Amino acid sequence: MTRTRQLIVGMVGVAHFGAYRRQMLHAAGCFDLVALCDRNPEALAAAAREEHAQPYPEFEALLEHPGLEGLVISTGADTHARFAMAAMRKGLHVFIEKPLCCSMAEADALRQTQRETGRVVGVGHNHCLTDPLLNLAKQYITEGRLGTLAAFEENSSHSGGLEIKPGDWRGMPDRNPGGMLFQCGVHALHAQAFLFGPVQAVQAMMRYDVNPVTQTADVANVLLQYKSGLIGTLNCYHVTAYCHELRLFGTKGNLYLDTHRRLAWFQPRKRNEVEEREPVPVPPPPREYAYANLLSWYHAIRSGSPVYPGLEDGIAAVQPVFAAERAAREKREIPLV
Repeated sequence: MTRTRQLIVGMVGVAHFGAYRRQMLHAAGCFDLVALCDRNPEALAAAAREEHAQPYPEFEALLEHPGLEGLVISTGADTHARFAMAAMRKGLHVFIEKPLCCSMAEADALRQTQRETGRVVGVGHNHCLTDPLLNLAKQYITEGRLGTLAAFEENSSHSGGLEIKPGDWRGMPDRNPGGMLFQCGVHALHAQAFLFGPVQAVQAMMRYDVNPVTQTADVANVLLQYKSGLIGTLNCYHVTAYCHELRLFGTKGNLYLDTHRRLAWFQPRKRNEVEEREPVPVPPPPREYAYANLLSWYHAIRSGSPVYPGLEDGIAAVQPVFAAERAAREKREIPLV
């Protein structure tokens, strides 16, 4: 792959997932990370030593670092929109972790700021185009191996909600709407958009009483209707053992995916018998899969190619979350405009 000059970037949020994102910036090989910001002084100092970068305790000071072209935002979702809009207004391209933002008001503001500034917005969702497991599922759908796709079921759950401490933003409904649906369900919704297209309407039921420490949903059962007519369920639990599975049900057979272990099984439909599941080989992801989203952002900036995942992909993943929270509280179906 031919690359032009490196992109000079800064970063806010350098520890935890930010540390992983720094590794991916290096692996991509086309970024020069020169300036860092974090509210934790110890984490900031350690990252600055590792990266040989300039540390900034204050975000506003980071934006003034000379020569910056882009900003990578790896903070909590409750600050994504604020940081991204400030950076775009300073003329910087932005790469925002997922979930994109905490409300449709923030999403609309991000859209407006991007239109006004013309900056390239990349989002830290998985790069579905290079995901062998999702492409296997898409192949089964488009080639008719499942027949008519009737429905799907997906579960994205773990017990992280039980680790939330009082006062943590993850326990606050205005900053973590939908609980696990916001934390991990957006990954599933992003992949579902790749497989099924846009969501048309949402219904949901949620429980808030399993974990008394938080005010966010502990359990979210969401019914999704797609513009294609397909319906399916996305269930996200923040208080249970680990489970990440997607099941596709068709008139010719079912496809079962373990999206964590990256395993697949096909169950062909037969008449008058209980069908067995047959393992389906899944190729390993290409080396660049983990940082293909960063590469797409880079090439969109340097050559004007489309960015994927981009701002609209990030919005498509969070909009059903906000609709589901509203549907659960209002006890009605919420259409997506």
